[in-house]
Amino acid sequence: MNETPEVLWSRPEAERRGTPLLVIFHGYGADEADLFSLAAQLPAEFTVASVRAPLQAGPGYSWFPLNNDLGYSVASVTASAVHVEKWLDGVRGEHSSVSLLGFSQGMGIATTLLRHRPADYAAVVGLSGFVVDAAGDPFFDDAAVAALKPDIFWGRDQADPVIPENAIEATNTWMHGHVKLTKVLYTGIGHGINAQEIAHVGEFLQYKVLKGK
Repeated sequence: MNETPEVLWSRPEAERRGTPLLVIFHGYGADEADLFSLAAQLPAEFTVASVRAPLQAGPGYSWFPLNNDLGYSVASVTASAVHVEKWLDGVRGEHSSVSLLGFSQGMGIATTLLRHRPADYAAVVGLSGFVVDAAGDPFFDDAAVAALKPDIFWGRDQADPVIPENAIEATNTWMHGHVKLTKVLYTGIGHGINAQEIAHVGEFLQYKVLKGK
């Protein structure tokens, strides 16, 4: 695992200081360019950083092996989270706040980061994804999350053909027990993102991060 992840930035380094940071995590088998176009559709105040996952997965990358892969473990999830956290700790001081946006497996890593150090993040957006089963691992400080009740936007299609029903049920249960949830269902997007959803994400970030709580 390289020390520093590959990152695409929406603005040059000289223009980032003091801006709110939004970190984007792509899905399984994709890369940092996959969701980068979303930056132009979100509030202009944000600096967007789209991060490449550390593990090779086909033509792209993954944050951790798939659940049915023998290589999957909670430790593989937390190793990726620590990898991102180290990088984030080096850049967060430049920014007024840090928010996270994850798609599919990327939602799993975004919510894992939140569950480790919930006070570090202004808001989290999860699209067509899930939270991982912590399996009792102490890396996940869910008691601190429940005490803080951070803001999360969770958007998905009920007919999403990719994320298994048991993962959705577990995510729903976790969300209702730990966070301030904005949940929106979209018809016809399958395992994807549409313009209406991104407009809602922009409004959520505007309200929860830029205008304060």
